[in-house]
Amino acid sequence: QVQLVESGGGLVQAGGSLRLSCAASGRSFSTYNMGWFRQAPGKEREFVSGISRSGGNTYYADSVKGRFTISRDNAKNTVYLQMYSLEPEDSAVYYCAADPRGSRYYADRQSNYNYWGQGTQVTVSS
Repeated sequence: QVQLVESGGGLVQAGGSLRLSCAASGRSFSTYNMGWFRQAPGKEREFVSGISRSGGNTYYADSVKGRFTISRDNAKNTVYLQMYSLEPEDSAVYYCAADPRGSRYYADRQSNYNYWGQGTQVTVSS
């Protein structure tokens, strides 16, 4: 079983920045494609960003492209989401997820991810 623990959420004002971290357990982190999703109250969980095993490929939802940057440090078993120019619409619980399948990676497909963290709350005030 893979455990994922998100941190770094909090309350920020519109236009501010925040960096989320996701720490993974186990020895196989570098073999996992990793993603970030978010869910706002009353809405479905949606794709935010994804990153391939070595970090060579990154993917972003149109709503965050140019504002968010995903990265990973495989030596630390950690994936990050750096968020700039935050907007109230970014407020949500942010979830880290891992795709350990070893098959073709479709970053925005939730069914690709077998492991999920508990989430961290991001609130952006206007």
